[in-house]
Amino acid sequence: MHTVVVGTSGVSASDVLAVARGAARIELSEEAVAALAAAREIVDALAAKPDPVYGVSTGFGALATRHISPELRAQLQRNIVRSHAAGMGPRVEREVVRALMFLRLKTVCSGHTGVRPEVAQTMADVLNAGITPVVHEYGSLGCSGDLAPLSHCALTLMGEGDAEGPDGVVRPAGELLAEHGIQPVELREKEGLALLNGTDGMLGMLVMALADLDTLYKSADITAALSLEALLGTDKVLAPELHAIRPHPGQGAAAANMLAVLQGSQLTGHHQDDAPRVQDAYSVRCAPQVAGAGRDTMAHARLVAERELASAIDNPVVLPGGTSQAFGSGGGRVESNGNFHGAPVAYVLDFLAIAAADLGSIAERRTDRLLDKNRSHGLPPFLADDAGVDSGLMIAQYTQAALVSEMKRLAVPASADSIPSSAMQEDHVSMGWSAARKLRTAVDNLTRIIAVELYAATRAIELREGLSPAPASRAVIEAARAAGVQGPGPDRFLAPDLAAADAFVRGGHLVEAVEKVTGPLR
Repeated sequence: MHTVVVGTSGVSASDVLAVARGAARIELSEEAVAALAAAREIVDALAAKPDPVYGVSTGFGALATRHISPELRAQLQRNIVRSHAAGMGPRVEREVVRALMFLRLKTVCSGHTGVRPEVAQTMADVLNAGITPVVHEYGSLGCSGDLAPLSHCALTLMGEGDAEGPDGVVRPAGELLAEHGIQPVELREKEGLALLNGTDGMLGMLVMALADLDTLYKSADITAALSLEALLGTDKVLAPELHAIRPHPGQGAAAANMLAVLQGSQLTGHHQDDAPRVQDAYSVRCAPQVAGAGRDTMAHARLVAERELASAIDNPVVLPGGTSQAFGSGGGRVESNGNFHGAPVAYVLDFLAIAAADLGSIAERRTDRLLDKNRSHGLPPFLADDAGVDSGLMIAQYTQAALVSEMKRLAVPASADSIPSSAMQEDHVSMGWSAARKLRTAVDNLTRIIAVELYAATRAIELREGLSPAPASRAVIEAARAAGVQGPGPDRFLAPDLAAADAFVRGGHLVEAVEKVTGPLR
């Protein structure tokens, strides 16, 4: 089993994916354990002083003005977890919760939170045991981090609330911890707050969306090339020298991918035949420009994710030295800050949703063109076997259009909104969790949209008799048919075919089939 070692300097995107999706085992480095202990000494020293320190000896949010006496501080930490575990709605996915917990552990291990080593180890133990807290859809405003989702996770560490066991059954968290020999934590000063205050949920969903979109953008290049081929279009617009004079990196990569797929095709270059065209339609000719812009958006989002993965997000944070009045025995201090605000992550989540909506939109336009006998250059109406008796893919395009319409609604930015909370103390929030949740839906829908284009384009190519498709295209058709995506013929129950196409794209098999012929795509 793969092991991820968590140190003090953050984690990588591949670490997040390994834990969230691959059930990798987690270990704490010696450096992390030492940093945890050192930061805890600072917190303990501050807790012993009479001066109030936010998060250590005060209330929280709008209640931060109350000084909490020592005998009530453990109760304060328990109470913040219990009261903040106030989510509602359906459960979020297991992989999201695992990413959320792992990224909170990443910050805890930075040595800037004041959490004891044993609490961090318990977090790792829960993840390693395959115990997944029940976290709900609604409850985060994305400022003070993902408070409610993280609170449900912290509740599990305390042995309270519900969690899903490794067998997929939801049971009381205390029972699951006992079965795996995990002792519930007794929270001390600052620890409850430190477990709740981060951008971990939205960041985890960003990392996973980027991984999925990387495959989907390659898939969209492939289906765009297949549609160009099926429409007897020209590949001259993909020439490297044309894209070199507008040097957006993503555009060049998309054009190169399409050109690689079309290498050796007998179907391209027939735009001057029976019904001459000076140029192909925008949805075909400008495919690299649209997909490329999305790729460049992903590059920016990836940069933001990498910075956030290297960050320690908490409020307050433990810092060494300085001139603050809140000093520990080693000269450390605890300082309030605003690093928990989710704006950097929220913005790129919304950017990606906009780009994904546009990619889905242009794919649908190509599909519609394949089905329209007036624009498909010799293909039968709706790619039907006996048009009129058969409807062909008419309603498959309806489904695709409905998905595109939903994508456009999901592209409305969540981060443009803000709603005040906590008696106006938290008067501007990021809505980053909401941006992440709708991006997950958008990525899911984009997969289906690309699957419908794949289904239509492969059928259309097979209906072009007498001309051979590119070797890569032929490999796609053969792999798709082997995967249960059926080819041309009389009308049949279509949903199973579309589901098979969806699974073919979602599992990365479309890209795999092409890369066996072309080598790695960009």
